[in-house]
Amino acid sequence: MTRPAAEVVLASANRGKQRELAALLEPFGLHLRLASELGLPSPEETGTSFQENALLKARHAAQATGLAALADDSGLEVDALGGRPGVHSARYAGPQASDADNNRRLLAELAGLEPRTARYRCVLVLLRAAQDTAPLIASAAWEGRIALSPAGAGGFGYDPLFIPAGEQRTVAELPAELKQQHSHRAQAVRALLAQLRLDAARG
Repeated sequence: MTRPAAEVVLASANRGKQRELAALLEPFGLHLRLASELGLPSPEETGTSFQENALLKARHAAQATGLAALADDSGLEVDALGGRPGVHSARYAGPQASDADNNRRLLAELAGLEPRTARYRCVLVLLRAAQDTAPLIASAAWEGRIALSPAGAGGFGYDPLFIPAGEQRTVAELPAELKQQHSHRAQAVRALLAQLRLDAARG
């Protein structure tokens, strides 16, 4: 197997994800280019799992650009809601929903329900080329609970409502460095990089 190209297209239009992933991957010489900056439309996410959607997005980006492609599919799973919003996290309150819209819907659906335990889950897929038959796949979860009301101005998505296990603050209140160290995305990146190092050693 060959090592991935230094230039990698991130199959996303989400600048928040780009900032987090770029900061985590930059020390390893991987430069991320956002798919939306290359004029690529987002494919319809028809998968029923985070992994299916990540594979779909990575394959689409790699085929369209000829570059190695990294795709992240992630979201929030809330126990009292049977794992929702799950793969629908980004559009929980509708196709054009804002983060604030999604947070409001989550709080409304959780009103009076227990437990408020939840987790952020992330699956990362790296394709070295469009026809890569053995993509690298890494996944991770960040356990926590849902706050009663939003707090903090940092992060994105459900960060103003998600309180990580062992914390009293929401992710939106945490320093960015702390989030980059402990988040579901950071854990998945570390798992992916471990695979990359093993891949390189074999190759």
